[in-house]
Amino acid sequence: MTRRFEGKELVVATHNKGKLEEISEMLAPFGIKVTSAADHGLAEPEETENTFVGNARIKAHYAAKETALPALADDSGIEIDGLNGAPGVYTADWAETPNGRDFVMAMEKTWNKLEEAKAPFPRTARFCCTLVLAWPDGHDEVFAGVMNGQIVWPMRGDQGHGYDPIFQPEGYDVTFGEMDRWEKNKISHRADAFAKFVQGCFA
Repeated sequence: MTRRFEGKELVVATHNKGKLEEISEMLAPFGIKVTSAADHGLAEPEETENTFVGNARIKAHYAAKETALPALADDSGIEIDGLNGAPGVYTADWAETPNGRDFVMAMEKTWNKLEEAKAPFPRTARFCCTLVLAWPDGHDEVFAGVMNGQIVWPMRGDQGHGYDPIFQPEGYDVTFGEMDRWEKNKISHRADAFAKFVQGCFA
């Protein structure tokens, strides 16, 4: 039996304003006060696991312990079949440069690796999101979401973030980068995980 959320405030374990905005919007119907890890002055814990759930747990439990409030964290990334599931949990790492993250470089790197591997078409991939809701007593609930699709080239669209301009979701002829942000949020991997989270903890 999934533990229900009974509190009035939830900490989202992120320093990303866009992610906080998305999650706040999704939680709006429940009348919960949503704050971020940044609002509480929390540092970002080191993500030392090699799975989405492992890293999400680190962030959620750290925020719950430090604030004495329930905390929600997510870890997400893209798995590409032609690259044996890479970059996966290292999705953001592929964009790291000495001057910050460069996702155009990361997308070029991804396509070049697929070309080198002579990966067959369609170059199937999926965006994955794992949400962990942790309580200060150490209990947690886990919800995983997926959006299947394929990697396309060249990059298309300037909406969204990360690898969105090269990811075309299944059943669509546009990339995430060409989709309206709120339209994408209705069908994304995060939306899938979030629907399970709401059903599990609020329904």
